[in-house]
Amino acid sequence: MPFQHLDQSLRESVKRHPHALAYSFMGREVTYEQLDHDVSHVSAFFHSLGLTHGDGLALILPNSDAFVTIYHAALRLGMYCVPINPTYTIQEIFYLLQDSQVKVVVAPHQMAQLAGPLLGMMPGLHLIAVGQPEGELAHGIITYQSIFDEPSYPEFTIQQALDPEDLAVILYTSGTTGKPKGAMLTHTNLSSNADLIGDHLELTQVDHVLVVLPMFHVFCLTVCLNASIYRGAHMVILPRFSPIDTLTVMQKDRITLFAGVPTMYNFMLQAARDQTFDLTAIRYCLSGGAAMPEAVQRGFEQKFGVVILEGYGLSEASPVTCFAPVDGRPRKIGSIGLTLPMVEQKIVDLQDEEVPVGSVGELVVRGPNVMKGYWHRDEETNITLRNGWLHTGDLAKVDEDGYFYIVDRKKDMIIVGGFNVYPREVEEVLFLHPAIQEAAVVGVRDDNYGESVVACIVRKDASLTEQAIMDYCHEHLAKYKCPTKVVLYDELPKNTTGKVMRRILREQMQV
Repeated sequence: MPFQHLDQSLRESVKRHPHALAYSFMGREVTYEQLDHDVSHVSAFFHSLGLTHGDGLALILPNSDAFVTIYHAALRLGMYCVPINPTYTIQEIFYLLQDSQVKVVVAPHQMAQLAGPLLGMMPGLHLIAVGQPEGELAHGIITYQSIFDEPSYPEFTIQQALDPEDLAVILYTSGTTGKPKGAMLTHTNLSSNADLIGDHLELTQVDHVLVVLPMFHVFCLTVCLNASIYRGAHMVILPRFSPIDTLTVMQKDRITLFAGVPTMYNFMLQAARDQTFDLTAIRYCLSGGAAMPEAVQRGFEQKFGVVILEGYGLSEASPVTCFAPVDGRPRKIGSIGLTLPMVEQKIVDLQDEEVPVGSVGELVVRGPNVMKGYWHRDEETNITLRNGWLHTGDLAKVDEDGYFYIVDRKKDMIIVGGFNVYPREVEEVLFLHPAIQEAAVVGVRDDNYGESVVACIVRKDASLTEQAIMDYCHEHLAKYKCPTKVVLYDELPKNTTGKVMRRILREQMQV
């Protein structure tokens, strides 16, 4: 099957049903024809700035119509996009901007204070502010609204043909050893996965897809945005997640497809205990990003009369490799489902040899959805993509019917509300504190977020308090990465080689 450039998916949906709704956002309804016009307008504006094929654009935006338009405008010009969580700290954002070598940054107007430091660090950068500024913006910042004040921009012809193998998106995933690394996803990677999801769920233009997962997250980018546009579905965009607001929209707008992480399902279940919502329009509820607790799954399904389908994926695979079946085959609670068409999965041992059915080993994946590699990280690319397979680092098993089960996650990774937190990244911040001697970070079970971050600390200065450590983390880390608890130790447990034994710390936390 020939895979498409993502811009081609949009153009074909415009041809098939130009007057169908592409999205609704904050009371504004936009057809596919209008979306295509907006995308062309912004793309022409980017070209007028001198941006061209192969340039990078950072999207530091919450869910919005601007995200959808700018994302596709950049892709139409042959640029690559770097979605960034807008709740990241300034230090985290600066690192990603420098590493990804972007030439334009799009961010909410509230982040305008970054303009001075950014321009000093990256001269020639174009800055675009989205939203209504409360006062005068710094010199050199372009407002998103002003782009549309001009009726048109000079027509242009792209000098280099758009190729499905072009780089489309760099998604940063925190490394277990050091700084975040960018997974390079091509148009083939992303469009093949969007095609598979759209076909698997039988999306059509009559579907209403609720977009409340963060757009900068690969789960939302593929399942809610790319797959919807590929199939010409209607995206109902919410700027943020609120349990009751989300349920209200699901009922009012007759949502047919909802995708969320287990934390969302848990919050909605808890918030709506004494309320009734009509969710009969829903065809599928999808869950990913973390393991779904069986009690939450059964409770939500009984309360709302829906079925939740679990899947599995990772950024390096664009992301989905496995999904619960919808073709009449049984759903197995606790399983991540069956391998998607055109994707291959197997379980291997330490020598990369396939293990027998039912045996535990590492889950490896290959297919058109697997990333090109890590941005400027050849050594880490060769480690992760070896022998023709993407090594996920996740321990899993497969049963005799081909259903896969995750047995354990990457050794030390913590998943907070669907977001990955790697202990080493938090520990590096903690070790910079002058009064901290040792630090180890572990995850513990959390009824609301799946897991929470706990920092185990040995102090140099006995006057340093737990609260002071948490305050320090909030200054240097995104909120979801910050410890919710600090435990003070005289000495951390170590093995004979001096390595901290996280397993013992985790066991102590569960007592």
